[in-house]
Amino acid sequence: MQKATFAGGCFWCMVTPFDQLPGIGGIVSGYIGGTTPNPTYEEVKKGTTGHVEAVEITFDPELFPYEKLLELYWQQIDPTDAEGQFQDRGAQYRTVIFTHNEKQYELALQSKKEMEASGRFTKPIVTEIVSASFPFYPAEDYHQDYHKKNPKHYKEDREKSGRDQFINEHWEK
Repeated sequence: MQKATFAGGCFWCMVTPFDQLPGIGGIVSGYIGGTTPNPTYEEVKKGTTGHVEAVEITFDPELFPYEKLLELYWQQIDPTDAEGQFQDRGAQYRTVIFTHNEKQYELALQSKKEMEASGRFTKPIVTEIVSASFPFYPAEDYHQDYHKKNPKHYKEDREKSGRDQFINEHWEK
């Protein structure tokens, strides 16, 4: 099993696309990339810790290769928005691919180049690719599997966010 870490705005919305796919061993919502040890949701939400909301995915590369994770990741985000994602604004909601080794870095960089060359977006791709050398802090328990624990609120929040409309506009064609 290996790890993949992706930031794509609200971590609640980044769990469901990867949930229950063959080869996915687990998904943890959390915080990465900042300087405050053991940050809380309230601290990260204020944007003062340097962390982003992210998901850490444990996967079997034989069943679900990293390239497929990247492909699915790009389809969940607006990679042209450096100021956050959809209704979630601020650096704590920016898009980042945190790589766990050199091969992941090379694959992420290649996928970003392919995204830039695709012409799918008219604005530049601003998603960062950085080493996952930062500690990953799991979010509080109530954030884990939020879509299962609070399906009504999750669905309402996701509908209001504009994420699904963006995905449909850019990926359903």
